[in-house]
Amino acid sequence: MTKHEEVKNGVIFPIGEKNEAFSQYFIGQSYLNNLISDPEVNVGVGNVTFEPGCRNNWHIHHDGFQLLLVTGGEGWYQEEGEPAQFLKSGDVIVTHDGVKHWHGATKDSWFEHIAITAGTPEWLEPVSDEIYSKLAEK
Repeated sequence: MTKHEEVKNGVIFPIGEKNEAFSQYFIGQSYLNNLISDPEVNVGVGNVTFEPGCRNNWHIHHDGFQLLLVTGGEGWYQEEGEPAQFLKSGDVIVTHDGVKHWHGATKDSWFEHIAITAGTPEWLEPVSDEIYSKLAEK
C-alpha cells in the first residue's frame, strides 16, 4: 500500500510538472513547481514532489546552500559518511556549502518538500539500490 497519496495532489502548493529538466539526476519520477524564478533573486525556490521510491543522485551545492522544508509524506536525507535521516512533515534540513548529500521518498510513500537553493549544484553518482534498500522503513 502506498502511504501519503494526498501528496500527489499538492499539500500546500500544486505538484507541478514532471521534472524532465533534471530527470537524469533522479531514480524514479519527480515533479517540480518553481515557486520563485526571478532573475534578480539569486535563490531558487521550488516545490519538489517524489513518487514512492524516487530519489535524487548524490550532489553538492557549491558557493551556496540548500534548505529543505518538508511539507508532506515520508522521505530520507543523507550526507556522505552519515546515517540517513527519516523525514516527515515539519522537518527542516540545512545543507551547507560543499556537503555531498541526497534526498528522496521512502519506498512506500509519496514525499514533498520546498527546496530553497543557492549556488551551483554538482550532480554526482546515483544512490545505489544497495544503499537505498538497506534503509529501514518507519
